Amino acid sequence: MTTGTLYGISAGTGDPELLSIKGLKILQSSPVVAFPAGIGGKPGIAQTIVEQWLQPQQLQLALEFPYVQDEEILLQAWQVAAKQVWEYLSQGQNVAFVCEGDVSFYSTFTYLAQTLQQLHPEATVQAIPGVCSPLAAVAALGLPLTVRAQRLAVLPALYQVGELEQVLDWADVVVLMKVSSVYPQVWAVLQERKLLESAYVVERATTAQQRIYRGLSDRPNLKLPYFSLLIVQVRESHN
Repeated sequence: MTTGTLYGISAGTGDPELLSIKGLKILQSSPVVAFPAGIGGKPGIAQTIVEQWLQPQQLQLALEFPYVQDEEILLQAWQVAAKQVWEYLSQGQNVAFVCEGDVSFYSTFTYLAQTLQQLHPEATVQAIPGVCSPLAAVAALGLPLTVRAQRLAVLPALYQVGELEQVLDWADVVVLMKVSSVYPQVWAVLQERKLLESAYVVERATTAQQRIYRGLSDRPNLKLPYFSLLIVQVRESHN
């Protein structure tokens, strides 16, 4: 029997209409739709983005991915999720795994797909690209992310301010993902470098809760949600 395909569907950052036509077609034609489970029994973000596109006959499968840093706990969770998905793939059913943002950009899908292929090398996996948060954020700001020969740096989460200092020395545009936990330290670095007026924060881009801060000089203590990013225009485009 031919095994099914695991599709990684990029759901975008919150606006359900950011799902690509290809992603929508595969999503609606897959008998099983999986997504990261929400917290406390609530629907997860990916599920809420695509729920209006799902059909009643589709099986919805919530997979547990704990929000921890412990490698052993994470590895076990990935293996459990991969086994759950394989139950359907091995029966010839396609599974569409939905993630917010893009499935190749700091995404849970990567861990699921890699674990599945380690456990079952014969598994077929296909990623469907989509809109990731830096692109959604600059669209909300009405700005280009990069122009001409500008050099772009993306930091996934800042654990040491020294990393930001180094990046600011060479990059023209810097994106700091999930900046909420280190915002005060980042603000201090940007103040020292006189970059606060060319810095922007976007909360929950493209959702109904979206909020934008342009220029951060008078905002040293912003209380930001987890899904917030900061964009710094360090230098103007090179000629």
